[in-house]
Amino acid sequence: MTQPTFVPITNAERVRPVVPQPVPGRAVAKNGEVRVPSQPTGSMLGDPGPDQGYALLLAHRMADRLVLRSDEDRHDVEVGAALLAGRRASMYGRAPSIYDLEVALGIFGYLGEAPQDLVDYRRGLFQSIGHSYTAQRALVDSVPEKTLRLTPADAATASTGWRSILGA
Repeated sequence: MTQPTFVPITNAERVRPVVPQPVPGRAVAKNGEVRVPSQPTGSMLGDPGPDQGYALLLAHRMADRLVLRSDEDRHDVEVGAALLAGRRASMYGRAPSIYDLEVALGIFGYLGEAPQDLVDYRRGLFQSIGHSYTAQRALVDSVPEKTLRLTPADAATASTGWRSILGA
């Protein structure tokens, strides 16, 4: 709407001239952008899936069920279990659920008494995992896909034959 010339207006209220923007050139791929039809796979690349951060909340809620030794850190176990649960859920194309965490924790014997050799093995994998991306990827890559496809009941009893299911 026009304004009469005799009405005073401030500089902020004046109509500004339009500056045309240049036409963008060729698009350039950004770091981390996938430019192929399928997700790349391999060591240290991860497994994308929907809402994987929800596994951290579920792991925190399961913290009171964990059976830990005095030299094991609860936070590291929660992070490691959430990572494994996220990978398991992504294999099925869905968000993590409590069953994914039960499998992840059951494989390593965190939901009951575990043999001493399994405790020694898992201590090396889970130690300070919350602070090292390389350690996180190494943990997730160390568990075979067929092991993550176990049912929660099978994973809970798997700690007795842990060497065969973890490939250690």
